[in-house]
Amino acid sequence: MAVFKVFFQEALDSRIIREDTLTRYFEAESETEVRKILSDAPYNIEFVQELSPSHLEYEKEHNDDFKVENV
Repeated sequence: MAVFKVFFQEALDSRIIREDTLTRYFEAESETEVRKILSDAPYNIEFVQELSPSHLEYEKEHNDDFKVENV
């Protein structure tokens, strides 16, 4: 299992504005699995990034809203 960081906008019909980008973290087997789970969500997904162990530790230490969701 890996942890993926999903960058998204909350509305499907809005254009992507970097300042409005939100993030969620998911533990899953693959990026495809994450995208499949979110396919019914009303999100405009910008990017799905698999986190390296060091990047994951950085997120845990520096992001007060850090929470991993299991797929």
